[in-house]
Amino acid sequence: MMSDHIDGPRVIGDPAADLTDLFAFTSPENPGRTVLAANVFPTCGPNAIFSNVINHSIVVRRAKVVGFGDAAKFETDDREIRFSFRFGLLDRTTADQKPIQRGTCTLPGGQTLDFVVNDKNGASTQDGVFRVYAGLRSDPFLLAWIVGKFTKFQNLLQNDNVLCMAVEFDTQRVLDPGKGSLFAAIAETVPVSGPGAFVGFDPPRIDWVGRPEQTNMLLNDPGLPGIDDLRDLWNQQTPFAIPEALRPVFIKRIADSLANWDIRDGKQDWTPAALAAHANVRFDDYLLFDVAKSITDTSHLEIEKSTLDGHGYETGGGRTVDCNVIDILLTMWVNHDREPIHGGASTPTKLSTKTFPYFADPNTELQSVVQSIDLNGAPDAVWSLIGKFGGYWHPLIANIKIIGAGIGELRVVETVDGKQIIERLEAMDDANRSYRYSNISGIPASDYTGTLAVKANGTGSSVEWRAQYLANGQGDLIVRTIISTLFKTGLDSLKPRFGAPQ
Repeated sequence: MMSDHIDGPRVIGDPAADLTDLFAFTSPENPGRTVLAANVFPTCGPNAIFSNVINHSIVVRRAKVVGFGDAAKFETDDREIRFSFRFGLLDRTTADQKPIQRGTCTLPGGQTLDFVVNDKNGASTQDGVFRVYAGLRSDPFLLAWIVGKFTKFQNLLQNDNVLCMAVEFDTQRVLDPGKGSLFAAIAETVPVSGPGAFVGFDPPRIDWVGRPEQTNMLLNDPGLPGIDDLRDLWNQQTPFAIPEALRPVFIKRIADSLANWDIRDGKQDWTPAALAAHANVRFDDYLLFDVAKSITDTSHLEIEKSTLDGHGYETGGGRTVDCNVIDILLTMWVNHDREPIHGGASTPTKLSTKTFPYFADPNTELQSVVQSIDLNGAPDAVWSLIGKFGGYWHPLIANIKIIGAGIGELRVVETVDGKQIIERLEAMDDANRSYRYSNISGIPASDYTGTLAVKANGTGSSVEWRAQYLANGQGDLIVRTIISTLFKTGLDSLKPRFGAPQ
């Protein structure tokens, strides 16, 4: 379960269109300015780029409270304040330059603002009213739970990156809060219109997000086994205008899920009427923020909470970069804020910055996995078995094919579960019993370098297998687990052959 990451079969097949998070907060640099931001492409690699066939939009509408307590309800105006991002193909001006991607943000009045992706300064309109940024950032979302089991865990998104789009603007000039300071925001990814397909048609939208965890924790609640997955159906609906014909389907699923979360601690804290009101508020899915009040790391959902509890709200709600969304959600859903619920970690990989674009620099530090084992066998005997780049000693290998010879040769590995891994030999040192290789494909990582070495250790030997990498396409925890399992299974298989010290 992740804020809005990987929230349905369609976005799993098109991760560049997968919205992960939506934010609305007051600029730390200037309290007279508001920041809206949306992230896409979960667990993307260091060279990820924005899709050039998607319209990425953040949409704001003025909102108001029209009911309290068990009749809690919000309404929004029809007028939209829309920020739309489009991106081009990679541009390489000369052969020796790193290619760049350019983009354009269409502002609410139709004015366009061009920018270069990953330029931390972003781009501003001449009058300074608007400033935009787009580029690779550290994923600020904190998920320190195995949510389906309601079990605390380490941050599952540690060291992950996302693509971020942020727009900052003069609050008075753009939102005119004198006419009402409460606003509702959503973000959406919509396919760019193209020629008709041979079969069927493009979906009206691929993904959208309002409040966190509408899809993964409510519409596809892991505590309700055997249910139909409604996430793709939800993601194709028009924000602010979900058809009334679908309301009963979605409301029932949301209400069932909220009731399920309420009893996760063995206690029922929400009355049936309050749960029904909560489901209705959740059905109208948008991020509420009030620009006339304070938006802090803990004010997320306070507007909804206060309205459901029957009184006026006191904060600006919204969502900051460092907001611990899951702990706030679980505390609200599970025990109606009776007592705080905390996961296994309290901060994301990197905290926000206090300067534009406010999202922390991407995680580009190489990660390491190191596994070793001590054996009774002599170093030369162990090396004679595992020191061949195309050796057949690993129990997870079903077949190996070598292409080429010497440095630069490739080994194409077929694993026992049907996967293929391709690796290239970078260095071989038989005298010192070690070789170094790189991964071409098969491991969801980039900049991957592995080293296998055997050294003397008393009368026996020590085998060390290590890798450095950047996760790419899967979360760092998943990649680390894949590599660790591969290494440990191989090294453990050497014990029966050579014996291990007791």
